[in-house]
Amino acid sequence: MHDVLMVEDSELWDIVLDGPFVPMIEKKDGEKTRLVPKPRQKYDEADKKKIEKCYKPKTLLVCGTGPDEFNCVSAYKSAKEILDCLKTAHERTEQVKESMIDMLTSLYENFKMRKGETIHEMFINLSSITNELRSLGEPISMSMQVRKVHEILPKS
Repeated sequence: MHDVLMVEDSELWDIVLDGPFVPMIEKKDGEKTRLVPKPRQKYDEADKKKIEKCYKPKTLLVCGTGPDEFNCVSAYKSAKEILDCLKTAHERTEQVKESMIDMLTSLYENFKMRKGETIHEMFINLSSITNELRSLGEPISMSMQVRKVHEILPKS
């Protein structure tokens, strides 16, 4: 996520982390002066451009999600809220991914050719495991796969 925004514009990442730009004006309250949000009708061209730029990170994050995530993130008002939601969802997804990798690695390590199974069938079953590992970011090199096939082939 961060990389997408950084490529687009480093200011966008600042907007995500710091929140959107809100034009402010000084308002005297007796002897004290405080900053308050500027009324829309008093926005100048620079204010309008900064505000427009604030919509971009949210748009990029929302448009970069799949249909399942879209429903979750589209209700949030700020890019920071969207990013936090996606991080939380992704952390859970990462835990599931790690569990899948562990299970598939165990299947790969304990893989054996079944009785009555042809070499072709055995290779398809082994390829299924290695392809799933690859899709999870844990590729098994071709040399390791060849070594595994040599280990499990019957001596005949």
